Amino acid sequence: MQIGELPIPSVVKEFYDRRGFAELYPPQEDAIWAGLLDGVNLLAAVPTASGKTLIAELAMLSHVLDGGKALYIVPLRALASEKYQRFKEFSEIGVSVGVSTGDLDSRDEWLADRDIIVATSEKVDSLLRNRASWISELTVVVADEVHLIDSASRGPTLEVVLALLQRIGDIQIIALSATIGNPREVAEWLGARPITGMWRPVELREGVAIGSAIRYRDGEGHKVERIAGGDETVNLVAETLREGGQSLVFDSTRRNAEASAKRISKAIKNLLDDETLSALREVASRIMETSETDTTRTLARCVAGGAAFHHAGLGSGQRSIIEDAYREGTLKVISSTPTLAAGLNLPARRVIIRGYKRYDPNYGALPIPVLEYKQMAGRAGRPGLDPYGEAITITRSPEEAEWVSENYLNGKPERVWSKLASEPALRSHLLSLIATGFAERLDELYEFMRRTFYAHQQDLWSMRTNLELTLEFLADAGMIKMAGENLYPTELGLLTSQLYLDPLSAKIIKDELEEEDEMKMTDLGILQLISRTPDMPRLYMRRGDYRLVEEFIKEHQHKLLPPKDEDEWYLAEVKTASLLYEWINEVPENEICTKYKIGEGDIRRLSETAEWITHAGGRIARTIRPQKAEAFHELTERIAHGAQRELIPLIQLREIGRVRARKLYNAGYRTPNDARRANHEELARIIGPKIAEKIMKQLHEERPGS
Repeated sequence: MQIGELPIPSVVKEFYDRRGFAELYPPQEDAIWAGLLDGVNLLAAVPTASGKTLIAELAMLSHVLDGGKALYIVPLRALASEKYQRFKEFSEIGVSVGVSTGDLDSRDEWLADRDIIVATSEKVDSLLRNRASWISELTVVVADEVHLIDSASRGPTLEVVLALLQRIGDIQIIALSATIGNPREVAEWLGARPITGMWRPVELREGVAIGSAIRYRDGEGHKVERIAGGDETVNLVAETLREGGQSLVFDSTRRNAEASAKRISKAIKNLLDDETLSALREVASRIMETSETDTTRTLARCVAGGAAFHHAGLGSGQRSIIEDAYREGTLKVISSTPTLAAGLNLPARRVIIRGYKRYDPNYGALPIPVLEYKQMAGRAGRPGLDPYGEAITITRSPEEAEWVSENYLNGKPERVWSKLASEPALRSHLLSLIATGFAERLDELYEFMRRTFYAHQQDLWSMRTNLELTLEFLADAGMIKMAGENLYPTELGLLTSQLYLDPLSAKIIKDELEEEDEMKMTDLGILQLISRTPDMPRLYMRRGDYRLVEEFIKEHQHKLLPPKDEDEWYLAEVKTASLLYEWINEVPENEICTKYKIGEGDIRRLSETAEWITHAGGRIARTIRPQKAEAFHELTERIAHGAQRELIPLIQLREIGRVRARKLYNAGYRTPNDARRANHEELARIIGPKIAEKIMKQLHEERPGS
């Protein structure tokens, strides 16, 4: 079927024609016949790269150009950014796009003017809690990566959001999923028609490697040419490179991903031409400008040789540079943890799976689900660029190769299961339903829960005890009141829901604030308090940490809160607080990364989460102990910038972070007004000529004191 034959506006046909899209892929054609353009709910559970995004785009554009409004829900911020960049091209046909991933206690009313809105499921949940007015204008909702409903951390939010949106009005739901074991069950829950199948635009050849021998799923074999000093991974990458292809290498840990990138970079550098090496040096120098950590220097060295590592420990700027260089074809290899497979669209000629186990703190190393393997393997084969794609799993013995073939190459993806019955999920979502008025009575609450995927899969009665215990907790915590069948949110309950806090986090903060004489309202005391909440990820205690943390406790005992949990939890919360304490006191990032064995991306995530919880703590303090709120608010600013109080005015300037602000301050420039009086040469000497020029321009565009 041709796009030109579809009953869609001519501007849409012309838009795709200009981009070389003429004929629909089979899954896209199936979606059209199933009623995509007639408002029918659909679930497309098909392999990676089989055209799911175009299915969503056709539905959204047909609604928007008929006066409707579209919401595109994604699981990750990085994916939101990628989709936003793609959808922005619709401005050519008069369609406006907005992206919303930020503050979890704002309504983002400016989005009312956008035709298509891209947001994470957490942000959509927050917008529903804060009653964003434009939600009622939605006519189509796309849920990307809907198989993540099976995720313990993200699944319940996506499940509740979809159940709520279906209740709001006559909204078409388009769910996009990886291949899963129970597509019909998920489709039934959504009132959708399932689109399934294994069609791919590029043939996928799956195999296992033992040494230099590859055995494919169809029984054929292949010998890989060895290169001097190369292991199996290096040999596979080199072979792909000689054929003009790119490779993605998946490792089970960050350390292994970095080690692979180092080995590959060293081995393939001699296979690259001068033009490519020159372009890679340019990319490496851009990476060096992002920060001054040891990891940054290692990454830049790897990139200069044609390979990079990619994981959540990197800064977002570094990840963007790597992704762009790979998409452009300059970078030949990315060695990553499996998170990349679930998120960004970075296909390769050959996917090499070096590690298919993940560490579980309770059970040790466990094999990943088949669904996750299929996500990684599905990255192989770039439509229009590769004649085929290959996914090769490295094994150490014939027995292991047999196991991988049986369980992964020939394995069927698992069923997805609702995770809504978990205690943290129920706490948060029951409060939200009561606070937003979706459930004002017990029967309304149970009626809503019957609409969830959990109730569709299992008997709701199996959850009834959990529901009753959760309501009891919320009442005891002062967040709701129960009068017979009626449910009422309290002021604290409303605030907790709007702030997007776990009710247990809010209770922990409230209880500490109410212990007037006990609460040590120091910066460190507040950091420890937020590190005690379930919303704040705690750093693991490693073997070498105990002495360091115990010394920190001894040194800062007068500023710390007494233990509330068992010893291990208390030490972990103090370790987390000590990292944040060093961050706000301007300890260099490289020192923090080395000491705590984390990456700068981890520092960003921890500080962003800490900033949000501290801001929320300030809002709670304002209602309980107003005199304590200021300490939270000031600390929120310091966490946001990783700086001491005196630098905050300077950091308000664009291009000025904690390091440059400290240099300016130490040179006598304490405020933007002080800097405004400086000449270019003075500023250039302190922060470099390029930045000085930008700052001078910025300062003289703004009024004094602004």
